Amino acid sequence: MRILVTAAGRAIGARTASELALAGHEVIATARDVTMLNGLDVALRLRMDVTDDDSVREAITAAGEIDAVVNNAALSGTAPMEAFPLERLRSMFETNALGPLRVIQELLPSWRERRSGVIVNVSSVQGRVSTPLGGAYGATKYALEALSEALHYELGHFGIRVVIVEPGYIAPGMKNDDPLPHHPAYDGLYEQWEGTDSKMNEGGRPGPELVAHAIRAAIEDSSTPLRVPVGDDAAMILGARAALDDEAFEAAMRSTLDLSW
Repeated sequence: MRILVTAAGRAIGARTASELALAGHEVIATARDVTMLNGLDVALRLRMDVTDDDSVREAITAAGEIDAVVNNAALSGTAPMEAFPLERLRSMFETNALGPLRVIQELLPSWRERRSGVIVNVSSVQGRVSTPLGGAYGATKYALEALSEALHYELGHFGIRVVIVEPGYIAPGMKNDDPLPHHPAYDGLYEQWEGTDSKMNEGGRPGPELVAHAIRAAIEDSSTPLRVPVGDDAAMILGARAALDDEAFEAAMRSTLDLSW
């Protein structure tokens, strides 16, 4: 298959591009900074900024026929909602939710005509469960999940599959070139929330290969369900969220994470 991967320059994106290529697929790796792709052994490397209509259109035209897309591009941001800059939140929505949709909209006319295609949208546990200090990122992933679920219903008629991959904590974590200002009123919450990933993964965060394997399986296996949790922490959190009401889930989360805030 010929597969396009966005934000393939590091972490989950890079590992996914490599795994797909090693499995025999033709991979088109994309990134805003194309030099980030130099170490990848893939069929094609292209510049793509998922927030820019022209950039997306040009990259997809240059890529040629595509059988599947992995929408991995995302921005992070950690801060209490009281202090979260709205302009930063807008940019996160533009990348994390509208970016994947922009890529998908460019692909769909030809995919509908041929009646095939696979969309893998990389979401997060935080697309199903919002957390302290992570509300902004979670909001963008909730939005991506809603868009993906609607697409699942709309596109199955045309033979197009949609899969939402939901990783938990994954090493090395998301790159954050522009950290947000620390709000001192929430010092106690910052302190309690620090190290949450180690509480959820006693042996340390799993590596991006875990997500890459799930993405490859989702593309290759037509029986893959709509949502695929990735990681033991993701399975535990989402299982508990499905089984418990709001009050019981909050109590379980506070107990597990020693959260008294």
